[in-house]
Amino acid sequence: MASPRGLSISFIVLTLFTFLPNHAISLRTSFIKLPGSDGSRSSAADTYCESWRLAAETNNAGTWDVIPSVCVDSVAGYLNGDQYGSDYGVIADYALAFAKTVQVSGDGKDVWIFDIDETLLTNLDYYRAHGYGSEPFESNSFNEWVVGGTAPAFEASLRLYNALKKLDFTIVLLTGRDEHQRSVTETNLRDAGYSGWERLLLRGPEDQGKSATNYKSEQRSKLIGEGFKIRGNTGDQWSDLLGFAVADRSFKVPTQCTTFLDH
Repeated sequence: MASPRGLSISFIVLTLFTFLPNHAISLRTSFIKLPGSDGSRSSAADTYCESWRLAAETNNAGTWDVIPSVCVDSVAGYLNGDQYGSDYGVIADYALAFAKTVQVSGDGKDVWIFDIDETLLTNLDYYRAHGYGSEPFESNSFNEWVVGGTAPAFEASLRLYNALKKLDFTIVLLTGRDEHQRSVTETNLRDAGYSGWERLLLRGPEDQGKSATNYKSEQRSKLIGEGFKIRGNTGDQWSDLLGFAVADRSFKVPTQCTTFLDH
């Protein structure tokens, strides 16, 4: 006959074995579940998406095709809310503060480079219609949008652009758009309030197939070869700013959706 102490130990062990499998399964299920995969907008999902966006902005995420599906609402909220414009404005202020420290020679050789898409012009209406980057970038549909020529200016970029002209910087526009889009691009820029640039550099036939980083580095190198001094550079992608023949100071503005891609 078992002692009362033995029965008590057996009961405890049996209770533990009854409890542990369910608890272990619960832990495992919680561990492998992606934030918000149950369809809810949890605080964990919001936190993850803010961290992902920081990783993308700082180039730690590298290149990618689409934003994480759980982050669509987060990205949409950011781009349509006040924070996006505030972030943009702060960076423009820092760029202008630096520009005021540059000793501009007055010979027209002190250059400030601007990217166009998502830097001077915003294509948010296009990305809004294409899932804020949850759909893979499709060049044909984007080119149709470009031809429409309706992209508005970023208020902060227009302010920076005009201030740099008053400081006597020479403005060069360096874009990944193709040469055959020159006319519509110039018209769109003027309609949005931009004027007085020195050059508008677009991809020619010889530039097709080059990465954005290599293409833009080559164009900057040509400018330096002509005696220009690239004092500043503003773009929304790291490929606008990195590579060789870089500016004295580069300023990366916040990125819109699929434009994290090197296109």
